[in-house]
Amino acid sequence: MMEFRPILSAMLRNKTGAILIALQIAITLAIVCNAVFVIQQRVAAMTRPTGLDVRDTFAVTMRGYTQDYRPAHAIRADLDALRAMPGVANAASMFHIPLSGGGWSSGFATSPDPKAPTVDMGVFHTDTHGLDTLGVKLVAGRNFTNDEVIHTTRDTYTWPSVVILTRAAADKLFPKGKALGKAVYVGKQSMTVIGIVKHMQGSWVHWSGLNRNAIVPAVFLEPRAGFLVRAEPGQRDHVMKAVENKLQGLHVGNYVQRMRSMERFRSDSYVGDHAMTVILMVVTGMILAITAFGIVGLASFSVNQRRKQIGTRRALGARRRDIVRYFLLENWIITTVGVLIGSALAVALNLWLVTTYELNPIAWYYIPIGVVGLWALGLAAVLGPALRAARISPALATRTV
Repeated sequence: MMEFRPILSAMLRNKTGAILIALQIAITLAIVCNAVFVIQQRVAAMTRPTGLDVRDTFAVTMRGYTQDYRPAHAIRADLDALRAMPGVANAASMFHIPLSGGGWSSGFATSPDPKAPTVDMGVFHTDTHGLDTLGVKLVAGRNFTNDEVIHTTRDTYTWPSVVILTRAAADKLFPKGKALGKAVYVGKQSMTVIGIVKHMQGSWVHWSGLNRNAIVPAVFLEPRAGFLVRAEPGQRDHVMKAVENKLQGLHVGNYVQRMRSMERFRSDSYVGDHAMTVILMVVTGMILAITAFGIVGLASFSVNQRRKQIGTRRALGARRRDIVRYFLLENWIITTVGVLIGSALAVALNLWLVTTYELNPIAWYYIPIGVVGLWALGLAAVLGPALRAARISPALATRTV
């Protein structure tokens, strides 16, 4: 078995290179572990279930512009036309769109007492077609009836008498899971919970209350009218073109101000996360490549400096695999020192990120996985120079330096 003492003695004679590589490995481990953890967190956030039919739905914003524009008539006519179109599965009035980054939120309580604790949640106003258009699953209770839908403006708005909550919102308000039929309050106005939706993401994808949402039966009669349309599977893009043409020519007094798919809303909400993920992946790859090249450079320099010593060892009976093992073990020692320092740096860097940017603490297993990965990287990087060293002829020992 190869002894450590000769290796350590050789390293101490050229300790500057070994120290620099060990520090490089330590910094690499600290950065890579935290970068990979952040990437995993961002990817998990971007791919988490929405509870919505994101693929087949799109939003339409209509804008009235004439003095005699009648919102109630126009909204009713537009919805009737949308629901009758080929390829449209359903359509609903929807004042704010989930995943859009803009919306309405309010604090809900289980008591009208002003001192009662409140739960912040997103609020979505829609009609009786809203749940089906969103593609959400009602797991308890019932949908709204036409009589429960109020028609209002933002200036005259009062909360309706009923509300449907997401499971996350219901469980937050009523921890024992018995929200159905109970009263909830916004200020002193009460609403009865008539239904519970299994899961639905709200407007702000980076908000901790993303899954806490309330759906209320209300249609806003204003110059700006918002609709959500769900197409039959696979027909969204075709239907979007047909809808724009249909609504533009339906009647005079309003026009299609904007049309956007829910997939677009979702991708726009995560554009920062996607950019950060790409940047961190590139940086991680570059750091690993630089570290690998550094290890190769040090090993190659060491081989060139010790060519006669290697030839002498070969002349004294050392086998090629002994030479390879020597350099692999030398690299393993340097890498081990580096990963031990890097583990402490990784924890320190994560603590700084948690306190400065409110990121989640790194999962414990990322560091040992990073240690194993850098061990493997170091051994793979040094293998080429080690094999070149093993090919040095024993005859080199008899030559004059």
